[in-house]
Amino acid sequence: MSAQVNGVCRTGVERINQFALVIYFPDPLARFLDELRLELVAGCRPRAHVTVLPPRPLSDVGAGLEEARILTPEFAPFQVEAGEIEIFPETNVIYIGLSRGADELEAMHHEMNTGPLRFQEPFVYHPHITLAQEFPAAETARLEELARRRWREYPGPRSFQAEKVAFVQNTNEKCWLDLATFELGQPTAVRKRR
Repeated sequence: MSAQVNGVCRTGVERINQFALVIYFPDPLARFLDELRLELVAGCRPRAHVTVLPPRPLSDVGAGLEEARILTPEFAPFQVEAGEIEIFPETNVIYIGLSRGADELEAMHHEMNTGPLRFQEPFVYHPHITLAQEFPAAETARLEELARRRWREYPGPRSFQAEKVAFVQNTNEKCWLDLATFELGQPTAVRKRR
């Protein structure tokens, strides 16, 4: 049985010690990206997002939540724009790169990967929108071409204003639960001038 129906996890899933900080995409772009992910890898549990802090275990969840709550307002809202289809060759993940917003996401990642949220990640942080992962390598060329075709055909908006982040926790059924949402705010330097 699926742990997620229409983006919502069902009750009774077991939470695991794996947390992330993400920015969700709004509709209609989110709906398109979720439908594309399902077309590329049936059975996945999509919710269109870009990751600020990739999945990590936390020794003190409360301290991690508090750190995210304190640091998030230090970053001003910014534009995120989806770019072109690409592939991470080392992991065979098909994704959409960002043509706008990557610098802001990298700055957020750098500043927030500290204290109780600190984690030595297995890969260099590279902001992106995952489209397909955990599929047979023999399917790569076909899935990449399908993703490129669908992305070319998409007539809707490809950008949005990032204004908040979600602190999420994974479950044993790979269904992420939202634990808290924090608003992006004005940088400290701007607030001090008031």
